[in-house]
Amino acid sequence: MLSFNPNDNTERENYKLLIGSIVPRPIAFITSVGEDGTINGAPFSYFNVVSSNPPMISISTQRKNGIQKDTARNIMEKKEFVVHIVDEQNVEKINITAASLPPQISEIEKAGLTLAESESISVPGIKESKVRFECILEHSVQLGENNTIGTDLIIGKIVRFHMDEEIYEDGRINHEKLGAMSRLAGPNYAGIGDVISIERPK
Repeated sequence: MLSFNPNDNTERENYKLLIGSIVPRPIAFITSVGEDGTINGAPFSYFNVVSSNPPMISISTQRKNGIQKDTARNIMEKKEFVVHIVDEQNVEKINITAASLPPQISEIEKAGLTLAESESISVPGIKESKVRFECILEHSVQLGENNTIGTDLIIGKIVRFHMDEEIYEDGRINHEKLGAMSRLAGPNYAGIGDVISIERPK
């Protein structure tokens, strides 16, 4: 068994160990609105559930040279955003939005995605997603060391769920019909794959 001290590694080396080991990771495609009204969209795989009461999710956005990403800055300023689950049908268009673009250029337009009006917040989502969560900012934490902020950890509270009728069955989500995609390392993605059922001990 190999053993590594993260303090002896570069940031990139630690990154590769993390994203290669913690797999698969769900992908959140987030829409947010900039100060000038530009609607930005970007995918994040540092994403998961925080709580169901109230319903909350977490997203972690990494800074580059201490500079905050457009998504994090927009969320901090507007306090609203929409999270979408990436699936087999929209993953290629979502991948286009991962390009680094200036804040005034909309990734939504570049990827040919269609805006969908939200009900409880002002930030729109996209129609090409079977699941979307309208969120408000619950809490944000800036993380780092040596007086350098490297990460913005965002906790969002879901104020409206949107589910495609095709995947919704008696209060549950049909994972096969959803076809959620996940991130691996490098350029690799994965579907759900084989599913096994193991009963939890009583």
